[in-house]
Amino acid sequence: MDSKSRSVRLPVGGMHCAACSTRIEKVVGGMPGVEKISVNLATEEMDLRFDPQHAPLDKVLEQVRELGFSVEAPTGQSVLELKIGGMHCAACSSRIERVTGRMEGVAEASVNLGAESGRFVFDPALVSQRTLRQTIHDAGFTTDIPQKENVGDEEARIAARLEEKKRVVLWSMAFALPLLVLSMGHMWGMPLPGWLDPMHAPGTFALVQLLLTLPVVWSGRSFYLIGFPALARRAPNMDSLVAVGTGAALVYSLWNTIEIWLGVDAMARAMDLYYESAAVLIAMISLGKFFEARSVSKTTGAVRALMALAPDTATLVDGEEERKIPVEEIEPGDLLRIRPGERLPVDGDVAEGESHVDESMLTGEPLPVRRGPGDRVFGGTLNTTGAFVMRAALVGEDTMLARIVKLVRDAQGSKAPIASLADTISYYFVPVVMVLAVVSGLAWYFFSDEPFVFALRIAISVLVIACPCAMGLATPTSIMVGTGRGAQLGVLIKSGRALQRAGELGTLVFDKTGTLTVGKPVLSEVWIDPAAGIDKDTLLRLSASIEAQSEHPLARAVVQAVQGPLPKTADFLSVPGQGVTATVEGRTVAIGNERLMLARNLNLESAKAERERMEENGATVVHVAVDGRLAGLLAVSDQLRPESKGAVQRLRELGMEIVLLTGDSERAAQAVAEQLGITRVVAGVLPDRKAEEIALLQAEGRVVGMVGDGINDAPALAKADLGVAMGGGMDVALESGDVVLMREDLSGVLTALSLSRAVMRNIRQNLFWAFAFNTIGLPIAAGFLYIFGGPTMSPMLAGTAMAMSSVFVVTNALRLRFFVPPHA
Repeated sequence: MDSKSRSVRLPVGGMHCAACSTRIEKVVGGMPGVEKISVNLATEEMDLRFDPQHAPLDKVLEQVRELGFSVEAPTGQSVLELKIGGMHCAACSSRIERVTGRMEGVAEASVNLGAESGRFVFDPALVSQRTLRQTIHDAGFTTDIPQKENVGDEEARIAARLEEKKRVVLWSMAFALPLLVLSMGHMWGMPLPGWLDPMHAPGTFALVQLLLTLPVVWSGRSFYLIGFPALARRAPNMDSLVAVGTGAALVYSLWNTIEIWLGVDAMARAMDLYYESAAVLIAMISLGKFFEARSVSKTTGAVRALMALAPDTATLVDGEEERKIPVEEIEPGDLLRIRPGERLPVDGDVAEGESHVDESMLTGEPLPVRRGPGDRVFGGTLNTTGAFVMRAALVGEDTMLARIVKLVRDAQGSKAPIASLADTISYYFVPVVMVLAVVSGLAWYFFSDEPFVFALRIAISVLVIACPCAMGLATPTSIMVGTGRGAQLGVLIKSGRALQRAGELGTLVFDKTGTLTVGKPVLSEVWIDPAAGIDKDTLLRLSASIEAQSEHPLARAVVQAVQGPLPKTADFLSVPGQGVTATVEGRTVAIGNERLMLARNLNLESAKAERERMEENGATVVHVAVDGRLAGLLAVSDQLRPESKGAVQRLRELGMEIVLLTGDSERAAQAVAEQLGITRVVAGVLPDRKAEEIALLQAEGRVVGMVGDGINDAPALAKADLGVAMGGGMDVALESGDVVLMREDLSGVLTALSLSRAVMRNIRQNLFWAFAFNTIGLPIAAGFLYIFGGPTMSPMLAGTAMAMSSVFVVTNALRLRFFVPPHA
């Protein structure tokens, strides 16, 4: 078994037959990262082996629950989230994951280099939180329990960290640049005063260089304080490379300085000093780290912008009085006055007044929407016109805004499967490079006519240029920016895995009702049997009187089509799966489908042609019988969303195969499919069988995405490689799919897929340049071109190039902040 894999045995409830256990095995077994699953119906247990990096245990349990079964996490399992300091490259984050992941009782260890955070799932009975943190400390890193911060605290913390890095850069540059001029100026034709000229005063020349170097080394002392201990623990990182490289140059130069003052070939030793290489290298790497940190701080800008939307105070209506209170003091049921231009502090309902509210920060919808008494409103949204009073319902961490912020934070801290490649390479890369640097230096020293200083310079260049920082930043920065941009557009992408999967989709399955259609049926046509002796108004009035007793969407459509008071009914009877009957104004009325009419031995031949015509137009047909004979037909239609046709067309242009999966009749489904240009239709499928249809598509070798309403379609969303849940306004179950669309607009699917492709393209670009940089840079630094008469690479140039490679990767990821979704 892979050292990263974990095995657990969990009780599963709700299984009734072999089909249940088989279903769990098929759905969960198809999840990426699940290596083995066995469900025992007799003992009601599930044996699971999984890779927690690619299949977090909580996600696996969520899938089982969405299939309709009960399952609990292992007894006593806890989740620990930590802020981790001291990480400088992918080798650092990979090492933490490995040392903690091997601990008994740790089920999952996931570390995000870009966010400087880690998430650990463990059993307190087997390993304590203190032991877990101590293990990370022993590996050379610091840990802190993250505190709840408001946006001001977070901005201040980020600003303080950047200011500290800025001070290091300014201090380093203030001494490194004069040192560079002093050591190299005479080679560039710049005269030095006699008391500094290496030809006349070599001792002073060397001593001044040493004095200029010491402040730079002090400002960059963290490289040595972190790098050498990591090397001693046999876990070298980026700081180890810099510490060894610059340390070798410093020790060699210091020895030559001593010999100069001892009078050992002083002039020759004065020309063999490398103080400037060490100092400029530290200064350039510090500059690169500053630019990198400044860029990375922008990756979480979307989350900080969401956090900033929540106001600090609210106006409490207390009887006849109004007063300002902190948002933290708001309780459910409180009445709050919202004035024009104010942001709503919490979620609730409009109790009094009306206004237009800008909800773009949650839904991406640019136009304000009208909100009146009884309408739901959400914290962080902006009141634009009128004043109103709202009644608080959800406060604190339960508000929609807080849940979205948490969801986006979790997504930004997650990893895409593609990241494992960079993590694995980075873990082995640093020690391999150190060996390569030693081998390169020794080879030039023993097998060439070059002096020792040349071999030393080669070894230092190899050490410095090979930093894997760019590799470690390639994936997490793109994910952080991409998921943040998605949240701004009303598309919540819940993990790096979902991002990558969305970019790989080839087949997209749509539910019909509420997804491709509006989900609010209306009465579109009425047909009266000429022999029934009843007029249209009477038929509708009788029908509406009975349908008013039902909550079915089709019934509501009939009731809404009738104006005025309705007569009372008697003897109401519901026939499951068929319809309803009742007595209205002394007349016996039956309303339902064809089965209800046939059960009452009614002749339907006169309505056959009309019924088929209505169904071919996509309508659901309701039969109405009065006093024992068919009186007419009601056609109830669910209108297509206005953006459906354009969205489907654009998705097909992206190379997607579109499938319509619905429980409606074949004729109704085909009518909708023809309007949208969909050629593959699977109709008459009940919600509990939709997952099986998804599995059949996957068996054909397709990567399948499912778009549904997140409630009835939960099993299908769970089974699909990517589940996309339509938001239903703000009443969305945020846990339903891998991707959640915060507003009922099908163009959000197009946005999600286009954004995921843009992010994955960005990640591949980053990884390509990170790997290409090291692939090209290492041979040059090792002197490969010099063998054929080409140039060598100085340590200063290697350090500059290494720092700029990380800046390039982060800057490339930041381009995703300007992603503009295509229009349906």
